[in-house]
Amino acid sequence: MKLATLKDGSRDGQLVVVSRDLKTAHYAADVAGRLQTVLDDWAFYAPQLQDLYDALNAGRARHPFPFDPKHCMAPLPRAYQWADGSAYVNHVELVRKARGAEMPPEFWTDPLMYQGGSDDFLGPYDDIVCASETFGIDFEAEVAVITGDVKMGATPAQAAEGIRLVVLANDVSLRNLIPAELGKGFGFFQSKPATAFSPVAVTPDELGDAWRERKVHLPMTVHWNSKKVGQPDCGTDMVFDFGQLIAHICKTRNVRAGSIVGSGTISNVDRKKGYCCIAEKRMLETIEDGKPSTEFMKFGDAVKIEMFDAQGHSVFGAIDQLVAQP
Repeated sequence: MKLATLKDGSRDGQLVVVSRDLKTAHYAADVAGRLQTVLDDWAFYAPQLQDLYDALNAGRARHPFPFDPKHCMAPLPRAYQWADGSAYVNHVELVRKARGAEMPPEFWTDPLMYQGGSDDFLGPYDDIVCASETFGIDFEAEVAVITGDVKMGATPAQAAEGIRLVVLANDVSLRNLIPAELGKGFGFFQSKPATAFSPVAVTPDELGDAWRERKVHLPMTVHWNSKKVGQPDCGTDMVFDFGQLIAHICKTRNVRAGSIVGSGTISNVDRKKGYCCIAEKRMLETIEDGKPSTEFMKFGDAVKIEMFDAQGHSVFGAIDQLVAQP
């Protein structure tokens, strides 16, 4: 099943069901008007939405209309929680190596995670608005999951049962603000502006064999100013799967329906796969040449993030954003 939220002038938008080929959609108002409503009672609403999805794909839906991702908000325009991990330890290792720091061994056994702002997500075509280029504007292509309720103390297997939907994310970072914030010893805040999400959220079964081991085994394609800069495989080198990431949160608290949990920047050890954030490119340059040569994003720059299945079909639609001044 594929779901999206269309802009309608409200904070939470209008829920629609989207066809598998992303060409048509159907309003879901007769079932539920908002995605959060569905997540709050998944067992009741999801089968009804699945029936509508099946009818839409079979050409039996009563009022289909052309689907335009440019009219989309984030699938969940605001969420109860946005927790972003760093499951690709290769990425973390490069960061530390670039500044000559050893990586603590526990980074391989205990996930890194921060809690970001969840009150103001961006739609897939919304601009990345930033006050200054000097902040070091960077994209970060990620996979994320949207959960139902997961109880405190859940094991990774139990936590994975709470996964309802899968999305793509652009977790924008302002790299030049990060060092001072981390230096305070209290984590990210100003250096992590609004995150953007793919136009469509999909249930894991839509991914077929690509959803296994609680991971997405498909490449993430990233274009920066129309040039392909990365296509790493999301299932490769993911040290912590989504069950483990959710269980990490559940160690001391419940996770409630409508929480979003991110994978962190996709990163493969194989350098030929390119990069999903500029910082990683700069890290490699620093390691090889002693200093970075690639600059961060400028006003007017474009980033496009998309995932294709084995047949070359877009699964979630694209995140396609421009960097803009306020």
